[in-house]
Amino acid sequence: MSAVADLLEELKERGALLNGHFVLSSGRHSDRFVQKFRILEDPKLLAPLAEALAAHFRDASPTVVVSAAVGGILLGYEVARALGTKAIFVEKQSGRPVLRRNFALTPQDRALVVEDVVTTGQSVKEVLQLIKDRGAEIAGVGAVVQRAPVDFGVESFALLDLPLESYTPQECAQCKAGVPLSDPGSRRA
Repeated sequence: MSAVADLLEELKERGALLNGHFVLSSGRHSDRFVQKFRILEDPKLLAPLAEALAAHFRDASPTVVVSAAVGGILLGYEVARALGTKAIFVEKQSGRPVLRRNFALTPQDRALVVEDVVTTGQSVKEVLQLIKDRGAEIAGVGAVVQRAPVDFGVESFALLDLPLESYTPQECAQCKAGVPLSDPGSRRA
């Protein structure tokens, strides 16, 4: 049983696909949510997913895998391990993405950006800009789940396209109906 081929079924079995009334990291609302930590908590599931992302981007010859903290750290590490490169992550400081812990990127680097779940792509865009600001080249963007197509201006690839509708709070039917809002996300816009 391949974890990649059966990713949607794995997400369902692990309780990673939630139904309800959720505020997403972007601030938008949705009636479905992908709880990414059900993927990240199990090395037996995460490793083959990381291998699949690494295999897709191997020919792009990345020298470093870059992810956003906190959710992307494990995925970034596993993809880097599969590629035989180093893994670094971007953190927020005063609301801005930064490299800390003596992490560095140089113009000689080819950075592969990895993300667990892409909804609006805001976190990835912030990481891409940081990489560009350091003069490094971008090898591509890989994700486990993509909720909506996002043009990052570089090659991007997701293991699972899982379109989920989202709404501004003003247009959300569940808000209008008084349905309580859940906030399971990890980043606020």
